[in-house]
Amino acid sequence: MLHINKLTKKYGSFTAVSHLSLHIPEGDLFGFVGPNGAGKTTTIRMVCGLLRATSGTVKIGNVKGAVGSREMKRMIGYVPDFFGVYDNLKVREYMDMYGSMYGMYARDIARLTEDLLELVNLSDKKEVYVDTLSRGMKQRLCVARALLHNPKLLLLDEPSSGLDPRARVEMKELLKNLHSMGKTILISSHILSELSEMCTSIGIMNHGQLITSGRIEEIMAQLSGGNRIHIQIASGMETAVRILQEHAGIVLESVRENEVIVTNSSTDEEISALIGALIQNEVILTGFYREEGNLESLFMQLTGGDEK
Repeated sequence: MLHINKLTKKYGSFTAVSHLSLHIPEGDLFGFVGPNGAGKTTTIRMVCGLLRATSGTVKIGNVKGAVGSREMKRMIGYVPDFFGVYDNLKVREYMDMYGSMYGMYARDIARLTEDLLELVNLSDKKEVYVDTLSRGMKQRLCVARALLHNPKLLLLDEPSSGLDPRARVEMKELLKNLHSMGKTILISSHILSELSEMCTSIGIMNHGQLITSGRIEEIMAQLSGGNRIHIQIASGMETAVRILQEHAGIVLESVRENEVIVTNSSTDEEISALIGALIQNEVILTGFYREEGNLESLFMQLTGGDEK
């Protein structure tokens, strides 16, 4: 769906985004993460045509051309991190205004407004002034507006920024619902736990460069913690250590009084067989568990602990 090839943005001698290449398949929910100043917002704005790229190309679906062309913009729904000020507009009027910008007929705007406000749970706010809405409601309204022209790609820049916990949950459920409907979504966020719960793939940026990207289960497999196993031993420690050292694919990381920690490249079936071998050799186990990897750990590993 979205093909970015060697996209670069320079400000004089400073390079904000450097030769970024990325492919997001149709129907994907892609999480874009990185420290402040990594280049996420700059990338999103270039894809939207709000910033002129220094070099590189963007293709959306079958449309390839100048970044920010009219045809390409019609394929994008953009939700910025800042809503803007609409003091004198009601919710219905806000949707009317944006529909008219896309040359839509009034009857189509009215019909879609009803459907989209129901989707984002704002049906009862149609005649309410926009500036009286809570921040969470404004963000959901912005999503409804971005969907009005039925874009192929939805781009959201920090949509949960500044929201209270309830509003963040509502936004997450909305995005998961849109994904289940087949929408292709790119979302940037610093709330890494939420991304890991709902995204199908992620990309991590740092200093203007894409460090890694791919399916979330493949990216999470890069975590050393995801391959670390703790084995608690009541007796037979010497035997256990010998068996573990002789087992292919196992690296003995540490030996404590009643516990050994190993890292492994073995399959789950091989690990089960290894535990069975320990028991058969009269090693008494009191428990074992695999450390759970998480997106925050991977983020810190790949960005060197830069501030989020």
